[in-house]
Amino acid sequence: MKSIAMTPCESSQIHAHGYDPTTQTLALQFKRKGEHGGRIGGSIYHYSNVPADVHQAFVAAESKGRFFGANIKGNADLTYRKIEPEQKDEGAATEEV
Repeated sequence: MKSIAMTPCESSQIHAHGYDPTTQTLALQFKRKGEHGGRIGGSIYHYSNVPADVHQAFVAAESKGRFFGANIKGNADLTYRKIEPEQKDEGAATEEV
């Protein structure tokens, strides 16, 4: 399977993001509460049919979580699936597709 490189980001909701322009797939890793109460990387979701301009706007957004909520979450044109990372390495920023 092809991998999508994930880039960590400053966000209260999103731990890391990546994009594959060939398949127009946006990969988002959301944050979850860690063992000691801190926020760490959690579930990864792949959103299909995300145009490059939407990805670019997401990357440029001051608030990634707000952009996600307004433009991606619930968008009927975008399908998604949950991807389970092979390893539960809390510091990992790359996942296999």
